Amino acid sequence: MTAEFIPVYLALLLGLSFFLKVLWISICKKTDLQLPEGNMGWPLVGETLAFLKPHESNSIGNFLEEHCSRYGKVFKSHLFGTPTIVSCDLELNILILQNEERLFQSSYPKPVHDILGKLSMMLVSGEVHKKLRSIAVSFINVSKSRPEFLHYVEKLSVSLIESWKEKKQILFFREAKEFTFYLMLKILLNMEPEDPIAVKFFEDFLTFMKGFVSLPLYIPGTAYAKAVKARTRISSTLKEVIKEREKIGARHVNGDFLNEILMKECLNDEERVSILLDLLLAGYETTSGLMALVVYFLAQAPYALLQLKEEHQAIRVRKKDGEALNWEDYKQMEFTSYVISEALRCGNLVKFVHRKALKDVKFKDYLIPAGWQVLPIFTAPHLDPNLHHNPFEFNPWRWADPSTSKKVTSFGGGLRLCPGTELGKLETAYFLHHFVLNFGWKTKEEDYPMSCPYMEFKRGLELEIELIEKKKA
Repeated sequence: MTAEFIPVYLALLLGLSFFLKVLWISICKKTDLQLPEGNMGWPLVGETLAFLKPHESNSIGNFLEEHCSRYGKVFKSHLFGTPTIVSCDLELNILILQNEERLFQSSYPKPVHDILGKLSMMLVSGEVHKKLRSIAVSFINVSKSRPEFLHYVEKLSVSLIESWKEKKQILFFREAKEFTFYLMLKILLNMEPEDPIAVKFFEDFLTFMKGFVSLPLYIPGTAYAKAVKARTRISSTLKEVIKEREKIGARHVNGDFLNEILMKECLNDEERVSILLDLLLAGYETTSGLMALVVYFLAQAPYALLQLKEEHQAIRVRKKDGEALNWEDYKQMEFTSYVISEALRCGNLVKFVHRKALKDVKFKDYLIPAGWQVLPIFTAPHLDPNLHHNPFEFNPWRWADPSTSKKVTSFGGGLRLCPGTELGKLETAYFLHHFVLNFGWKTKEEDYPMSCPYMEFKRGLELEIELIEKKKA
């Protein structure tokens, strides 16, 4: 562009910007009587950067605090390049989650599509989503109580604990990610941690997750660009594994998930790769985050830790030396389930999800216009003093009241409730059984869970651990 055209170019750009601003204001004025209050900001940029600013995950962050204080629990904004209704209201959040495909639909920004793939269960809707989800849920529901699966979870838990017995410090979040990832590889692909492909898979998934939560700039060297390339490698490796399994034949391998999907004629290869990738990603990322949150909060809650130890000591008393845990043992871990649920409420693995209004939706005195983005914020009701007594206190005993579960949406809800919820809780409970009976631990004061917007630990959750000396009989 020559110098003489630069003033003209700038004038056109400023003129276009002014026109968009005027148009936006006129649109908002027409609907202000029905729309929630809020600050739309400028077109395109809006308030996205302030909304995504990292903050402690056991808080709602400055952006939501300021906006809820000024506009109420439901407000309008301009986020991710589109007009948006933000909901920090439990009733509206449940309405959104329970009316998938009727009033609202999953609607993530394009960069998420680019990195997850067009067939990800997070992104697809209608019959495709129903088909993929039903296959995943069916296998998980059958697998979670199988003795061979439970035995493997315990085997890997014990192996992890043994590897720490000569250590004084560990980076727990990294260790938890390896633990949950290798569990998912076993249940999905019948692959052991020692397999060279497993190590390659794990490193690619770490790269993938770093880019998934980064600024979506596809420039060589950025975390996002590396993540897109990592996903391509993961997909290629999964396709190779599928081809090898087809050559061997399902009858020669124990009943893992890959066998199940190979027998589903309704699935093509792209759908098989996508569903495997989804379950690997969700199974290791959410469960490792849950484990880290539990360990973090227990370090600050000595009375809760004491009762948790007593529950697991009682289980060991009922069993013979070295006897494996079983499904009935898991079902009896009542206080453990309270601890897990409270860690999810306080720590907030998922801050929000993306939805779009399929039609005009009236909620109380508000109108949510068709086509607008809607963001139900899970964190806000979890930490709402009107819903939970002393909400910022880690208090597992609150879960003895059945009504507590109705005020928490840690794993979403409705048609998109996380299919592996129970699996993640089981793996965490099995790990806790061996961890609390073998170690005491402390966290670093400057290390805490962050919402970035997905949950991360500032320093990887570095623990000082001390082996508990067993009393001689």
